[in-house]
Amino acid sequence: MILITFEYGDDIFTPERLQMSDQALDRFLNQLIVLQQPVDAERIMKAVEEVVVAFNEMNETHNYFIETMEREELADFIDKTARLAGLDIQEGEDITEEWREW
Repeated sequence: MILITFEYGDDIFTPERLQMSDQALDRFLNQLIVLQQPVDAERIMKAVEEVVVAFNEMNETHNYFIETMEREELADFIDKTARLAGLDIQEGEDITEEWREW
């Protein structure tokens, strides 16, 4: 389980939003673990699409809580974990861009 925390007084990141984000990232990581042996690039990209779409839906439903810093951190996290799972992508390539609305 990934634990996302927030600063006291930060009303953008409610416990509900943090829990939903945590669950989406947990699902993503669990999918990547399964897809490592042997590496299945197509299914890894499908997992990327699913987590990005999940965040699109959460962001729209919960008053657009993903702002610039969060967007960059989420995209970077998704990219790095997909690489660690064995996805061969170019440095600097944003693998979330195709589906990302946040």
